Amino acid sequence: MAKKIPIVAIVGRANVGKSSLFNAVLERREAIVAREAGTTRDSIMAKAEYEGQNFWLVDTAGIKDPEDDFEFTIQEQITQAADSADIILVVVEAGTAISDDDRRVAKMALKSKKPVFLVINKIDQAKGETLDYFQRLGIATIIKTSCTQKKGIDQLLINLADNLPKVSLKDDDGRLRIAIVGRPNVGKSRLFNTLAKKQQAIVADLAGTTRDVNRALIKYKGREIELLDTAGIRRSGKIKVGIERFSVIRALAAIEQADICLMLIDANELGVQLDQKIAGMVKEAGKGMIIVISKWDAVEEKDAFTRDGLAQKLAHDFDFTAWAPLVFTSSVTGQNVAKLFDLAQDIDEQRAKRIATPELNKWLRQAVDKHPPAGLKNRNPKLNYMVQEDDNPIPAFKIFGSHTKFLHWSYKRYLDRKLRETYGYEGTPIQLWFIEKHVTHKVGQSPSHPNNKAKETAIEIE
Repeated sequence: MAKKIPIVAIVGRANVGKSSLFNAVLERREAIVAREAGTTRDSIMAKAEYEGQNFWLVDTAGIKDPEDDFEFTIQEQITQAADSADIILVVVEAGTAISDDDRRVAKMALKSKKPVFLVINKIDQAKGETLDYFQRLGIATIIKTSCTQKKGIDQLLINLADNLPKVSLKDDDGRLRIAIVGRPNVGKSRLFNTLAKKQQAIVADLAGTTRDVNRALIKYKGREIELLDTAGIRRSGKIKVGIERFSVIRALAAIEQADICLMLIDANELGVQLDQKIAGMVKEAGKGMIIVISKWDAVEEKDAFTRDGLAQKLAHDFDFTAWAPLVFTSSVTGQNVAKLFDLAQDIDEQRAKRIATPELNKWLRQAVDKHPPAGLKNRNPKLNYMVQEDDNPIPAFKIFGSHTKFLHWSYKRYLDRKLRETYGYEGTPIQLWFIEKHVTHKVGQSPSHPNNKAKETAIEIE
């Protein structure tokens, strides 16, 4: 069962301040952005939380007709954003006349039938104008902002919170959804074809040829598996106007739809920081993950020592996802390809594992007795009891105690490691919430639930 977090896309023509708006929203005190190494915090997308609502914020490229091999038009760009986003923010510039591009963007965004807000940015440059003429674009909700002066950002967040769809669980149809993610030209489409055993995705030498999310439904050992092949994700600053940045939205949407992601890394191009960012994005989305080293057949000199050396380097580079299994594959020779299905099903079982509360509390007492938590002077944390959440597709646990905010991050990592040593959970992130025991709570309800005030004092790690 997959968990779908809403996506908010910022669209508009070039130079209207989309990236400034993106940064201004995320810099608000109420918008919590992950700061752990390996999570995505660049100029493209970020996961945020406001008033108990989690959402992805995506900054798109300037909308104009780029001259690329795909002739990626404005209509195609907006269509892709509208298909994947849950809310669309159309950004225009105050003090300037409405352009033809503004009209086309507004028209196509409204045609999507998704909630659309018109953000009139740079109002500090409007010189007292009423800006009423922007009503001609036909968008009912209008918010005036100035990113430099931080005006209107709070109002925008309030409107977002009121209109975001609730984080939902997909219908449990028993189908396992696997997304193939990674940088362009690392072999995603070829692996997709090999797994699906049919040429549904077009494989070309040109990096980034997959613009859409290709899907294939197959049956493996009696279970339906839906494969999703995503577009490649470019490095920050190298995402071209149009096709590739909009493909990021599709990739993000596919990750949100998936239960487990195959994170592809080219065996000939290791140590690329973007690989770590994509893995962090999968982790932040709370999905299961397998790190797949592709094109292993292309490595000229390889033996057990070569593989062990690479595995050691990858373990260092991806220490923040040490729980993800590592598989060396070749879509050309078929090496270890079928193993991916078996691993994915094993991980899915791990994610569904539930542990009885008495057993959990016995484990907690043993872990604390072996290594008590340290704190500050007169502020020693105490951990009293824990429960597992019932309504979360990610293995998630609430640990209640006192002075939990003084727990050092290394102690949280210690509990994470000990929990995995005892109960497994290979291939999936887990969530540990540390909550003051006096906070009213409901067993089985996530601290992130908007109706649960415990979220105000909970600390999450994955």
